[in-house]
Amino acid sequence: MKVIVFIYGIVSYALGVASLLYLICFLSNIVVPKTIDSAPVGAVAPAVLVDLILVGLFAFQHSVMARPGFKERWTRIVPKPAERSTYVLMTGLVLALLCWQWQPIEGVVWNVEGAVGKGLLQALFWLGWVILFASTFMINHFDLFGLRQVYLRLKNQPYRPVPFVEVALYRFVRHPIMLGLLIGLWATPSMSVGHLLFAAATTVYIFIGIFLEEHDTRRALGETYERYRRETSMIVPLPRSRT
Repeated sequence: MKVIVFIYGIVSYALGVASLLYLICFLSNIVVPKTIDSAPVGAVAPAVLVDLILVGLFAFQHSVMARPGFKERWTRIVPKPAERSTYVLMTGLVLALLCWQWQPIEGVVWNVEGAVGKGLLQALFWLGWVILFASTFMINHFDLFGLRQVYLRLKNQPYRPVPFVEVALYRFVRHPIMLGLLIGLWATPSMSVGHLLFAAATTVYIFIGIFLEEHDTRRALGETYERYRRETSMIVPLPRSRT
């Protein structure tokens, strides 16, 4: 059973990371067969409805499965060490569904043609994803994606939660992963109507997700997180405000 759970964790990790890499290509219109700006296949109104449902489905799965109450009930069904891996797997599958069924919408919101401006926006796009991935390693990448839990189970070692730390970017911004994602969503030389819809809807969800996450974290860590929250900016990196 331990080996099966470990293999399950590795497969879930691989699929989760692969779906995130696919999203990057999807948004940047490279490599993958269908991107956010592929040729439209239908009328605008149905496309908008389908796209909003897809983003809503991702938001629902991503938020509900992250809540402590759901985790408590869910681990009565799945082995506790596999809970995070299952979350990563489901997130990857829903994200893959979103990219697969996304309905592109034509129309240009902005298009930067100058070499300097275009190059800067492309560089900013890739910087956003570097920030996102780097931020996962600043805390504990393998715990965040479920590998640490299944590895400890394989080694018959008890799981201990990763301690709350204020390191690197986390000293200046509470949610650098979301900062990187926001940059990746909006930094593009050519913003189509469909891309704008995706970026705007996902941005709304990001701030809802931050609110829910911080609510849970404040309940778990109490004054430690309250102090951190008072002193550290949510999204925009700023000098610490000592109180």
